[in-house]
Amino acid sequence: MSIDISHLVIATHNPGKAREIDALLGPYVRRVYTAGELGLPEPEETGASFAENAVLKAKAAAEASGKPALADDSGLSVSALGGDPGIYSARWAGPEKDFSLAMGKVEAALKEVGAKDHSAAFICVLALAFPDGRVETFEGRIEGALTFPPRGEKGFGYDPIFVPDEYDITFAQMEPAQKHAMSHRARAFEKFLAFCIQKVPA
Repeated sequence: MSIDISHLVIATHNPGKAREIDALLGPYVRRVYTAGELGLPEPEETGASFAENAVLKAKAAAEASGKPALADDSGLSVSALGGDPGIYSARWAGPEKDFSLAMGKVEAALKEVGAKDHSAAFICVLALAFPDGRVETFEGRIEGALTFPPRGEKGFGYDPIFVPDEYDITFAQMEPAQKHAMSHRARAFEKFLAFCIQKVPA
């Protein structure tokens, strides 16, 4: 049975993330709102995993708006750093969300441990919450390796240092449509769409 979420809140205050999610939802959702647009508070991310944080954000937005809400918690997991920055990926960018700073911290941490292995993965968990408390989660992952210095200006976050497997350019060097077709977020969306969305008529 399909679930009608033709009017959906994207539980994020991150403009780059909102643009990506909006592009992926385009054919399926008639009206997209963002938590920032609705003036919803941004809950503290106290979860111990991507899934816990995504659920926390989605439930808060659904309860505050009275509409179904979709939240994304995602980040960069670096093998040689034991999975860091992981759920703290945004925090590594500091209060000003300076991802140049965050990418520099990753590079410094790799040098500090003497890592020759630069393998990494982007992980995304989507949580869909309804005002009645129902929640579903969907995970996507893409493997790759880190490169320094950062390259490209088309992405956001850690995109300029992440080269997906079988490619020689970073996410930030790709056209948005190319990245959207293969990213961790796109893979989570495939599961999300298969589970609950029917195409909304124009």
